[in-house]
Amino acid sequence: MSFKEPDFADRQKAAMQARQNILNKFRAQPKPDDPEVKRRQAEREAIAAARAKAKEAREAAKAEEKAREAAAAAEAAALLARQQEEEAARLAALEAEQKAKRDARYAARKGKGKKK
Repeated sequence: MSFKEPDFADRQKAAMQARQNILNKFRAQPKPDDPEVKRRQAEREAIAAARAKAKEAREAAKAEEKAREAAAAAEAAALLARQQEEEAARLAALEAEQKAKRDARYAARKGKGKKK
C-alpha cells in the first residue's frame, strides 16, 4: 500500500475535531466556584502569607543585625578616639618632660658660666 494524501475534506474534519477536543477540554475544567478550586486557592493564599511572614522575619533580623553592627562600629570608633586621645596626652606629657629636662640643662649651663 502506498501513502494516501488526505484531501481537503479530511483535513477540514481533522481541524474541526481538534477544535472540538480543545473546547471539550476547556469545558471539563472546574469552575471558579468549585470546592476543589477554592481549596487550592486557599492553599496558595496560605503559602503566600507564610512567605510574606518569613520575609518580614528575615527583614527584621537583617535590621537587627545592622543595628548591632552599627552599635559595634560606634563602640569601636569611641575606643579608637579614646586611644588616640590617650596617645596624644602621653605624647604631650613626654614632650613637656623632655622640655623640662632641656630647660634644666640649659639653666645649669648658664648657671655655670655666671659663677666664674
